[in-house]
Parts: sequence; structure tokens; C-alpha cells
Amino acid sequence: MAGVPANKDLEYDPVLKTRVGAGEKNPVKMTVLYDNYVFAEGTKAEWGFSCLIEGTGKTILFDTGGESEVLMHNIDQLNVNLEKVEQIVISHNHWDHTGGLFSVLEKNHNAPVFLPYSFPYEFVRKVENALAEVVPVNEPVEICKNVFLTGELKGPVNEQSVIVNTSKGLVVVTGCSHPGIVNIVKRAKEVMGREIYLVFGGFHLMRHSDDEVKDIISRFRELGVKKCGATHCTGDKQIELFKKAYGKDYVEMGTGRVLEF
Repeated sequence: MAGVPANKDLEYDPVLKTRVGAGEKNPVKMTVLYDNYVFAEGTKAEWGFSCLIEGTGKTILFDTGGESEVLMHNIDQLNVNLEKVEQIVISHNHWDHTGGLFSVLEKNHNAPVFLPYSFPYEFVRKVENALAEVVPVNEPVEICKNVFLTGELKGPVNEQSVIVNTSKGLVVVTGCSHPGIVNIVKRAKEVMGREIYLVFGGFHLMRHSDDEVKDIISRFRELGVKKCGATHCTGDKQIELFKKAYGKDYVEMGTGRVLEF
């Protein structure tokens, strides 16, 4: 798959400490709506994850956290208009990623919901009863311009992740990485044929030893991952290892964190 041509007309972005295209009318914007950690004052943290993706072909809500009340509080605090969401992607069938979905659908049932193919029939029916279209995902697929899904990857829990094709490289957003964060990164490179600029989300490494995490970091380096932002279910100690290894290329995460490309 052809990559996006490099843009030499760049200006400094203090958020990611890099350069982004100057004068772009619609930069890709990603806002963390739900996470275990607080980044922006006034938002609430709780176990789970959700991220809003804007500036691509369509506005996408990736996962919906665990507690509807917390999700809606953060949505209000961050001035997010759910009526503008055009697609919803759910990474996997765990409550801390699906918990706010039906509150979202009460406000906007026009956005199709992309679910991994193996989601239970009862859940699919519940989404359909909320008047939303269900789109089952098995293989990698482009859901709108420059946004792809990895397809359902097998693991202790089957899961899909989002890949956003930006002028800086690929940005991979993960829910919990149950199939393995390295496997997800490898799939993203295979699907897109481009370098990974940033990986962020839950890496699910809480029970991994320091040596195991350091090995994963080494694999990241081998795969060319330039920046990372480990959060949610990664584990506090494990997050510190990523911070130490990536230094200035580590991207702090938490509720209210906004990234622009």
C-alpha cells in the first residue's frame, strides 16, 4: 500500500515534540475520553479506555470505557458532541470497553458499530435493538479514508485495533492488546506497509516481569516504533519502564489528553 508523501512544510508541535504539516486545515486529532489516569483537570479517571478520533474521513469513537456516568462526565467536560460521531469501533468484549456504549447509542444510534466477528449474538442483538447498525469485522479493513482496523486478532480475548495513516507514519490505538501488543504492531505494519509513528492505549502487561517488558520494548525498537503512550491496563510499574526507555519520545496519557498530527 502506498505511503503518504512527506510534507516538508512543517511547524513545531509542542505536544508530540515533533513537526507537523503547516497550514493543514484538518489535522488528525485524538482525544482520550476514558482512562485509568487523569491528564486534564476536571475529567474523571476510572478503569477502562475510550478515544475520539477526528480529522479523518469520519469522526470515530473507539471504545466507550466502563462506567457510563464517567464517560458522559468527561464528554461534557471536553465539549464533545456525540451527534457528530459517525462510526463507533469496539476493540473487544470486555465491560471496561463496552460499558458506555448504550448510553452513547441513546444519544446517537446513527453511527454504525464495528464489532469483532466473534462478539456474542446477545450483544449484537442488544446493539441492533438500540437501532444501530452492526458491522462485524474479521479481516483488516479500511473503514474511512486513512483509518483501518487490524481485523480480529486471536488471543485469550479476541480483539481489533485502529490504525490511522498520518503524514508522520502510522498511529496505532489499542484497547487492551490481549492478542499481544507486539503482534498488533506487526499486523499494523503488514496491513499498511508503513513505519509506526506512535502506539498508544492499553498494553495489558500488568503480570509481566521487568525482563519481559524490556523485551517487548526491544521488539518495539526492532519494529521501528518511534513513540509510545502506554496506559490503562499496562500496569504502573510497566508504564515506568516504557517512560524510561522512550524518554522524550514517551507520550503521557490520561483523560483529556489531546494529540494532534
